[in-house]
Amino acid sequence: MNNVLLEPSSVFDFFAQINRIPRPSKNEKRMIEFLERFALERSLTFKKDGAGNVLICKPASKGMEDRRTVVLQSHMDMVCEKNKDVDFDFLTDAIQTRIDGEWMRACGTTLGADDGIGMAMQLALLDSSDILHPSLECLFTTDEETGLTGAFAIEQGFMSGGILINLDSEDEGEIFVSCAGGATTTAVFDVSYVSLPVGMFVFELRINGLTGGHSGDDIDKNRANANKLLVRFLYDCLQRYDLYLIDIQSGGLHNAIPRESCAVCAVPVKDKERFVADWNIFAAQVGEEYCVTEPNVRFDVESSSLVDVAIDPAVTRRLLCALQALDNGVYAMSQNMNLVQTSSNLASVKRTDSRCITVVTSQRSSIDSARRNMSATVRAAFELAGADVRTSEGYPGWKMNPDSLILGIAVQSYEELFGKKPIVRGIHAGLECGLFSEKYPGLDMISVGPTLRGVHSPDERLCIPTVAMVWKHLLAMLQRIPVSGD
Repeated sequence: MNNVLLEPSSVFDFFAQINRIPRPSKNEKRMIEFLERFALERSLTFKKDGAGNVLICKPASKGMEDRRTVVLQSHMDMVCEKNKDVDFDFLTDAIQTRIDGEWMRACGTTLGADDGIGMAMQLALLDSSDILHPSLECLFTTDEETGLTGAFAIEQGFMSGGILINLDSEDEGEIFVSCAGGATTTAVFDVSYVSLPVGMFVFELRINGLTGGHSGDDIDKNRANANKLLVRFLYDCLQRYDLYLIDIQSGGLHNAIPRESCAVCAVPVKDKERFVADWNIFAAQVGEEYCVTEPNVRFDVESSSLVDVAIDPAVTRRLLCALQALDNGVYAMSQNMNLVQTSSNLASVKRTDSRCITVVTSQRSSIDSARRNMSATVRAAFELAGADVRTSEGYPGWKMNPDSLILGIAVQSYEELFGKKPIVRGIHAGLECGLFSEKYPGLDMISVGPTLRGVHSPDERLCIPTVAMVWKHLLAMLQRIPVSGD
């Protein structure tokens, strides 16, 4: 991890251990085994449920036995994204990190600080012998990134603490007290094929180098969506060329703003020079539109092998019309605070086999009725285009508790430590707190964490000094937890 002093050393030591363990969503078995060994080696009580969630308990420090029990919570899994030119297998390889000034990054992959750094803080507390704290229940959940599966599966009684501190936030100095709910809407287009006419020229189009990011927390940052850019060009070409779509493999994870897109298409040989010129003009226009947020965008075009068949033009038209019409990005801002209320993200468009093209989108909102309406708006565009559409049940948002005890402790301790007030706000992303609030209605919760940028992309980075700040804040909060009954 480079010869750089990283403080607190115990937290960064555990983060290094965590990043040596492959832990893609739905593949957390080795992480679960690590946590079980960790607890056994320290004679700590632990339990695991059917979803793989692990709860490790530690008794209170001497003199803190009468304090309320606190649950500290993070998720085990990580988003697995890498640059195309990086040879890396998330199922077997350890994350390689590097130091860039005050930032920690990975080498061409996601860093895993979301939420590995939260896990590391929990493990450092469980491993400590000189930190004052009340009784702790450290909850490590599974599959947060691809469906909140672990949090959905938590049953009443699995944890007993009445206060929960979620360690999955990404902005030091900000205390989160609410989050958006969300759902995924998937459309499947049945694909039929026709013979490619004689005299056609085949191109492969690629858009790369976009910033990407989290489809909730970064949706308001005016970053380009690679899928929407590619569709925009192809839809325009439908109006001017005898265009045939041969393949499309565009976008990635449902909760990431897509950074890359690719399509193979054909136009008559007589139009190939004009087609390339239009592509270059389009690239220049997009570069101007996104000159601030997308300085590294690349538009590549090259000839491809001639093929015998292409997707039926009627299917292509229905697909591209629906995708062009699709809402993407911020749909509505909150009327109560400076926060995105409702949004949608076109995550991926892929020919998944010879018979269908699958489109994945995600909708978020802090108001459940608005989220349902956003999903219905997306679904309607696909239904008009003849696709088979389904929207997942989704997950709930988390409403602010105006009488929160832990929030008061968090604000006061932060002011005393750093001489300034923290920002208290909601987040336009899903946190597991929403599900916990359904299972444990009286649970008093906040979410905190060090500063992360570029999450869900290979540009993910962790601001090193903020880890120490969050650590100090966390310890100060734990020492202030009141006695039971107060």
